[in-house]
Amino acid sequence: MLKEYKTIREVVGPLMLVDHVAGVSYNELVEIKQENGELRRGKVLEVNGDRALVQLFEGTQGLKIATAKARFLGRSLELAVSEDMLGRVFNGMGEPIDGGAPVIADERLDINGQPINPYARDYPNEFIQTGISAIDGLNTLVRGQKLPVFSASGLPHAQLAAQIARQARVLGDDEKFAVVFGAIGITYEEADYFIKDFNKTGAIERTVMFINLANDPAIERISTPRMALTAAEYLAFERGMQVLVILTDITNYAEALRETSAARKEVPGRRGYPGYMYTDLAQIYERAGRIHGCKGSITQIPILSMPEDDKTHPIPDLTGYITEGQIILSRELYKRGYNPPIDVLPSLSRLKDKGIGAGKTREDHAATMNQLFSAYAQGKEAKELSAILGEAALSDTDKLYARFAAEFEKRYVAQGFNTNRTIQQTLDLGWELLGILPRSELKRISEEMLDKYYKPAPVE
Repeated sequence: MLKEYKTIREVVGPLMLVDHVAGVSYNELVEIKQENGELRRGKVLEVNGDRALVQLFEGTQGLKIATAKARFLGRSLELAVSEDMLGRVFNGMGEPIDGGAPVIADERLDINGQPINPYARDYPNEFIQTGISAIDGLNTLVRGQKLPVFSASGLPHAQLAAQIARQARVLGDDEKFAVVFGAIGITYEEADYFIKDFNKTGAIERTVMFINLANDPAIERISTPRMALTAAEYLAFERGMQVLVILTDITNYAEALRETSAARKEVPGRRGYPGYMYTDLAQIYERAGRIHGCKGSITQIPILSMPEDDKTHPIPDLTGYITEGQIILSRELYKRGYNPPIDVLPSLSRLKDKGIGAGKTREDHAATMNQLFSAYAQGKEAKELSAILGEAALSDTDKLYARFAAEFEKRYVAQGFNTNRTIQQTLDLGWELLGILPRSELKRISEEMLDKYYKPAPVE
């Protein structure tokens, strides 16, 4: 039988101290029952001797500690999982908010998950098509990868997240694909946009949504990504599905972590964030992957907005260390009306070479990818030179590269948020653009492939 304690001694902000406890463990769930029957929930943050520090999910406002009782439940926060979760919308605590009935659970899983044995991990090497050329063609997403999107305040990362959730698919008729969408600390308008977009396009049918609003408690923000990943692990490793997890915005998660750390009076690290933030983020990101002998996989796209557009800020900085690359959004492209404004040159997918080529995408993918990167970099240099010295200073070849860069941004990158391109369409468009350049300039592509695919563009 569970013990009840009337020894609540102190309340500070969302934290509560309970004395004379026994057998209590870290992360254990707590119920606080008031005299009028009202129940509040929390979890144990720290145990020191016979004292337990509890953080309440609903806050401590109006709590009368003289008459309240604390009951420790002997388990951590759990999520009821089932395939019936697909098509449903939950809050950050895993409770349905779409007006539907509660999910009839196949299992109840600890949201902190179980670490994947490194020896059991399988190497990510299969292509996921997002329908976005700047990702599929140049910074390819691979099953089991974690590939974050680095955005900034005011940039359309919400629209990009919705587009990826709508369009992403794995190639192969027998593959079951699902999206788990975790929205952390977003506004009501953003939540409404995501729900309406997914319902309108039918993407909701294969999606599980967890939505935590900006006015929800900070502790719920910390549980939201873990709820999403627990649902993903069940669908991937117990139901054999290919699962894409999109988490937005990780910056709001880190702010909640800092708020909780400050309430506990912990010694702050860089810019006030807790010193264990690297470990905490790693616990989330490392839940992506593939396992030997298991058909399913979890691929992660965490989205974060960089404070002050600063890539060296602790959140993007630590994320870059843990994950396998990054997709960077450009304010300059966005100002020019190019959407999605993906800046392809500083973006990187470290696993892209593993998911492309014959039998996965097409045999010309790697060569055209390298050539497009090279040509776009030279084209941007030519445009910068033209801006400083005037177009007369450019050679005829430089002018062709400048034209290529302009067309590349306009046609390849700026495809819009409603265009869904197959990988074949993306590769064919790459060849069309390379036709602007003389064949002699395409030094990164073999003669055999040039003979098969290269067609010079009409002279302007």
